[in-house]
Amino acid sequence: MAKNLLIVESPAKAKTINKYLGKDFQVLASYGHVRDLKPKEGAVDPEHDFAMKYEVIERNEKHVDAIAKAAKAADDIYLATDLDREGEAISWHISEILKERGLTDGKRMHRVVFSEITPKAIQAAVAAPRQLSHDMVDAQQARRALDYLVGFNLSPVLWRKVQRGLSAGRVQSPALRMIVEREEEIEAFVPREYWTIEARLKHADGDFSARLTRLHGKKFEQFDLTNENDAMTARAALKAAARGQFTVSDVGSKERKRRPAAPFTTSTLQQEAARKLGFSTSRTMKVAQGLYEGVALGSEGNVGLITYMRTDSTMLGEDAVTELRQVIARDFGDKALPDAVQVYKTKSKNAQEAHEAIRPTSALRRPREVSSFLNDEQRKLYELIWKRTVACQMIHATLNTVSVEFALEGVVGGDASFRSTGTTVIDPGFLAVYEEGRDQKAAEDDDEGRRLPRLVAGEVVPLEDIDADQHFTEPPPRYSEASLVKTLEEHGIGRPSTYASIIQVLLNREYVLLDARRFKPTDVGRAVGKFLVQHFTRYVDYDFTAKLEDELDAVSRGEEAWVPLMERFWQPFKQQVDEKTESVDRSEATGARELGADPKSGKPVSVRLGRYGPYAQIGDKDTDEKLQFASLRPGQSMHTITLEQAIELFKLPRKLGQAENGDEVSVGVGRFGAFVKQGSTYASLKPEDDPYTIELPRALQIVTEKLEMLANRIILDFGNGVQVLNGRYGAYITDGEKNARIPKEQEPKELTEAQCLELLAAAPVKKGRFGKKAAGKKTAAKKEPAAKKAATKKVAAKKTASKKTAAKKTAAKKTAAKKAAPRKSASKPAAG
Repeated sequence: MAKNLLIVESPAKAKTINKYLGKDFQVLASYGHVRDLKPKEGAVDPEHDFAMKYEVIERNEKHVDAIAKAAKAADDIYLATDLDREGEAISWHISEILKERGLTDGKRMHRVVFSEITPKAIQAAVAAPRQLSHDMVDAQQARRALDYLVGFNLSPVLWRKVQRGLSAGRVQSPALRMIVEREEEIEAFVPREYWTIEARLKHADGDFSARLTRLHGKKFEQFDLTNENDAMTARAALKAAARGQFTVSDVGSKERKRRPAAPFTTSTLQQEAARKLGFSTSRTMKVAQGLYEGVALGSEGNVGLITYMRTDSTMLGEDAVTELRQVIARDFGDKALPDAVQVYKTKSKNAQEAHEAIRPTSALRRPREVSSFLNDEQRKLYELIWKRTVACQMIHATLNTVSVEFALEGVVGGDASFRSTGTTVIDPGFLAVYEEGRDQKAAEDDDEGRRLPRLVAGEVVPLEDIDADQHFTEPPPRYSEASLVKTLEEHGIGRPSTYASIIQVLLNREYVLLDARRFKPTDVGRAVGKFLVQHFTRYVDYDFTAKLEDELDAVSRGEEAWVPLMERFWQPFKQQVDEKTESVDRSEATGARELGADPKSGKPVSVRLGRYGPYAQIGDKDTDEKLQFASLRPGQSMHTITLEQAIELFKLPRKLGQAENGDEVSVGVGRFGAFVKQGSTYASLKPEDDPYTIELPRALQIVTEKLEMLANRIILDFGNGVQVLNGRYGAYITDGEKNARIPKEQEPKELTEAQCLELLAAAPVKKGRFGKKAAGKKTAAKKEPAAKKAATKKVAAKKTASKKTAAKKTAAKKTAAKKAAPRKSASKPAAG
């Protein structure tokens, strides 16, 4: 048995490291986090210094047991989880578990960190271990406790005031606010008309254009011409003054230098991967994780190709810079090397300068040399990282911008002038390797790459025509993943390890959706965002959230204690939660809007947020006995819908006619979307079908397809609830409670009832919502599976009178409970 146990987070990393340390080391993986707060109220106790109750994560119990078993036999235990706060906390949790099990007595515990998985880095880390940083652990515990307390206290308020099942988070709520406020800016935006004037010029060396820059004796501004009449008047005056030609009044030339972008941090990598590769933030981190942990490179075995991918540092190690300069000199020549090493200042206040930027572990591994060992996503991301890192140590690019002025005299209203500019690259420098992407084009981007003819002052250039073009100002764009991460970082919200999870939480909760790769808030997201801004302003304030992040960073540096930080947050937060629980009206919280009066009945028409989403309502619940409801159509928002659009919704359900057997056929919209109803048969409409325009023949076709599918679904039916059905993944057996697989060699049609019962009895119990076995739950109303019923009948034919009486009482209770429960209509959303 190995004398040394080294624990990392992932099995891929363990596999790569294992070959570097020799037979004296056993390398095991924790498979991520090993403990978390108990998922119930009271796991964080504010009354006792925010004491936290942890439990081992169920899915990782076997991995924790394997670590414990190996620790028992080892002399030295090396905790080698990731080098950030989260990694430090995982190491602490592992050490605490081992202590609780009495496995650390007489053992030496070491903490080792490395930012790349290479033999040199691993061996250096093991040779120079340190102790656990309790400051970093405290910061992570405080972060986890804050998130827990916000979630457990704020989410119930959202349940009561907005919609059941909602939740709020300390960091994602300010991010949601950004997206919602941007949407409101877009909706409130009023376009302004403006006109530009451009001259088309002909030259023997190539045609080109010039923009109007001066009109009526002053600088031409964006809104100087705001209608067609003024624009055409100005155009005519300019054409008349030009008389078919422009004269060069001045030629200027300016040389400028463009410096390369800094090497990647987590946020800049996520931004560039989104812009250039179309990767989501979570996809970027997953692919980067694989490159960091190790990829099999043929005979070399597993090799870590990049450094640690959660970092806000732009620092590069001395050895890395030396290697980069060697690669640049060899591939691009000495002229591509600056005299001194390029040093980049890290923007983040809390950047770990001992950490490095994201870079290749060896610049000598060019993308083309490793591409055959990588999948398509790995190849693209590795190439992006390699190029950015190499470019950051190359010489600046030298650009030359030529500007040509054309003055016009004799223009009605005063003199005018046009300008044409073009930028050419004199020395590409780092641009030969890499150019940083942008979310929005800058004004000078149009000039780059444009070459102008060689012109001199006094030269006459023929004028082909002058064009006046109409434009309208555009609203600010919705956030993309790249621009949202950039904005979060600029505000100091979140940290490298959290950007991807912030976005994923907003998407998973359906507070936002991606429309053309831009974030659009849903009606639920807007309701949550507006509610939090109005009633918990401080806790979605950008500066407050950033300051709290800074305080957590101070804890990680040992400059501040975590319990006082928690107390300062908790007292006013809890007081506000209690107050808002009592004082806020639900209609206000959900953003309900009254649109006007129904033309037919004169009753008020409003839009509200209900249990199953936004809906329109005709009538007032306080004065009208009967209300009408209609769900909003896909793409409609309760914040922008008009009265006319809302009235249209009440055309459903529509009667389409009758089927051949006399059944009435109608179409409507319910909780699960649009449907056709024929008699007692319901069939969902296809995505291409519109419930407001669908006709009878198409509706009948949809119902026929549904009936055929149901008919073909049943292979065998034994009449006691046990059936053999065709499913999405092939045939299976079911009794309504349990499903059982059919052995490959068995023909489904030839199964007997006894065989089905036997297979059902051996089948595992279905998992419940939270992964616990359904059998472990005590549910009075749970039905007995048909397989169990049949088996019981065979064993005992008689039941005692007392059991019958008890069963009758239970059934009566169930019936009463069913009657008491409010009925839900599939076509009516719950009123708000």
